[in-house]
Amino acid sequence: MSNKAYDIIKNIALIATPVLAFLASLVNIWHIPYGAELVATFTAIDTLLGAIVVALKINYDKKVGS
Repeated sequence: MSNKAYDIIKNIALIATPVLAFLASLVNIWHIPYGAELVATFTAIDTLLGAIVVALKINYDKKVGS
């Protein structure tokens, strides 16, 4: 994976999906339908992307270290 692709995934995981989850939580507070589902979905996506970023970093560190 290229550095640019890694950086994009990392930025999505660290910035975009938490912002979306925050906005979705506001929707839930305002009693707009499916707010809880939106929060759960964005949190799940963020968790997955975070795991991918960590796995890619571990893989990269192994390659650089050898």
